[in-house]
Amino acid sequence: MTFLTIGHRGVMGVEPENTLRSFIRAERAGMDVIELDLHLSKDGALVVMHDAEVDRTTDGTGPIGELTLAELRELDAGQGERVPVFEEVLDAVKTPIQAEIKDPAAGRALAEVILRRDLVGRVEVISFHDATLAEIAALVPGLRTGLVDDDWGPDLLDRAQAVGARSLVLGLERITLETVERAHAAGLKVIGWTVNTQDHLRLVRALQLDGATTDHPEIRRTGRFTA
Repeated sequence: MTFLTIGHRGVMGVEPENTLRSFIRAERAGMDVIELDLHLSKDGALVVMHDAEVDRTTDGTGPIGELTLAELRELDAGQGERVPVFEEVLDAVKTPIQAEIKDPAAGRALAEVILRRDLVGRVEVISFHDATLAEIAALVPGLRTGLVDDDWGPDLLDRAQAVGARSLVLGLERITLETVERAHAAGLKVIGWTVNTQDHLRLVRALQLDGATTDHPEIRRTGRFTA
């Protein structure tokens, strides 16, 4: 089974997160997959940003949902980068994308882009929101989805199977070998986040994970020898 290295918001350990600069750096570093986060702007644009507010990652303030795309474009997202929309990322890099729906309202807009641009083979959709995964899977036949969680209970596998997820994207600190073995027996891949150190990589190997989400491009190189 191929071990995947997934660039977290691009390679946010060395570039401004969720920016075209970060995504291009991730591709040049050879990341197998690029992860990003999606919200809707006030006027319905599919905006790439992690938080619901712009305060932490830009020089602006306020909720994304209360700002138009034009207003978001005026913000500095780090080192002069602008807040991108999803389709700009698709055009800037060729690497497969793992798109995390942060705002459930973004699901339908994302489905429309995936269908219009025939991206079922390139884009995997992940989310903490079970209902959102179920909805987009129904809208886009054949779409690969993954359930994200960092504080799950014994119903984790039942939840994943109920929404048709093919993978679990889990906080590394809580993953156990039993969880991974049960997931694999059910046909689910398990991705751990966030994997940023050699100790993390040793844990990834011990847990027999299928992939690692990382902030740092060098993890891809060293991960090839440890995972």
